[in-house]
Amino acid sequence: MGMYLDLHKQRRQAYKSLEGLFKEARHVFVIHYSCEGFYNSKDGRTPRVTSIAARSLASAQTKSFSIHKAAEQQHVVFADITEHYDRLERKMLDEFFQFVRANLHCSWLHWNMRDINYGFQGIEHRYRVLGGVPIEISDEKKVDLSRVLVAVYAEMYAAHPRLESVTVQNGLRHKDFLGGEAEALAWENRDFVKLHQSTLRKVDIMANIAGKAHAKSLSTSAPWKDRLPLHPAAAVEAMKEHWIYALIGLLVGCFGVLKLFWPYKPVG
Repeated sequence: MGMYLDLHKQRRQAYKSLEGLFKEARHVFVIHYSCEGFYNSKDGRTPRVTSIAARSLASAQTKSFSIHKAAEQQHVVFADITEHYDRLERKMLDEFFQFVRANLHCSWLHWNMRDINYGFQGIEHRYRVLGGVPIEISDEKKVDLSRVLVAVYAEMYAAHPRLESVTVQNGLRHKDFLGGEAEALAWENRDFVKLHQSTLRKVDIMANIAGKAHAKSLSTSAPWKDRLPLHPAAAVEAMKEHWIYALIGLLVGCFGVLKLFWPYKPVG
């Protein structure tokens, strides 16, 4: 199979996965989390988790878990959070994994949560470090929205950072949204509430982006060829690989030539 035909197949599969998510929207959560800046740790330690949000794709109800909420429950003043971080992070993750246990049958729509540096593995590892036993979500239940959009709209659908770019391009409300540098600064300033608000905003944005993609109304910067139902190059590859498509292409071409040199003239 040619490259463009293969990409066309991936595109159809990606859109099919979106259709499946919205068909079972009651059993889908949009998940995102904030953590310590990736480059703040100088001893190789995995980034500390600061907040997690899980939004129901069907109802938009959002369950959140955060350091500052754990601190409030434990009667720890915000100024002292860093002194009790391990205990508070453990409590937050206890609650999160209880939530996961109750929803293992659900699918989890995320954005680039793919490895231990930033992803499900990173959250699980932090919990193990703090003495917990994580409930692991099977890979079959994880859907990476960032990869789905690349498959549907191709690489050039939005400038990097893509989540922020596609948010602005579609006029989605992005108050409280923090980009990478802003998140790192919020961590340095121990502004946990701002990090939590950003996490909540991002699951809302991701759900809206997924909805627009499913409705085929998402505005992108994809070149016109990538927006067609079938890329012209894929059509050419199909004609080369399948004789019936080649025959159809030949007939269409002959018909076009006949129309060019033997134009239709109305009678009378």
